[in-house]
Amino acid sequence: MVRAIYPGSFDPATFGHLDIIRRASALFDEVVVGVLNNSVKSPLFSVEERVNILENITADIPNVKITSFGGLSVNFARSCGAKVIIRGLRAITDFEYELQMAQTNRVLATDVDTMFLTTSLQYAYLSSTTVKEAAYFGADISKFVPEYVVRCVEKKYAGRVKQEGENSTF
Repeated sequence: MVRAIYPGSFDPATFGHLDIIRRASALFDEVVVGVLNNSVKSPLFSVEERVNILENITADIPNVKITSFGGLSVNFARSCGAKVIIRGLRAITDFEYELQMAQTNRVLATDVDTMFLTTSLQYAYLSSTTVKEAAYFGADISKFVPEYVVRCVEKKYAGRVKQEGENSTF
């Protein structure tokens, strides 16, 4: 059995993430989606909430498992018995960072490879940060995330009142 991991923050999970998960699940016997517990960041959703969201939106994909992890992706891959780390690429700017990370991981764990999947064109512009910002300012995010995620994000921002002078980057 060939197992791969797809690590990330997924805060929140987007159609772009779901696209990569679905495509990876067609390539591997099992895909373990690892939700990173990063104490440096201040996520919108807790690790448990992000795991729950991903479990909900991937429930129809039988060979996908969702779990949380901390630390290095290569250590997570080894703990899962995975030989491949899946990474999604949206643009050339992603590639530069991801290539450096893949090369570092290869030095740390020569038995674990990184596979890049380019995001489908309709999601190439999409990021979790964009989704959060749009939602924060009351925009309809249903073109960016599954309906379940829309409801979860709306709950997080329910009752929020835009402050005077507050601006968006788009």
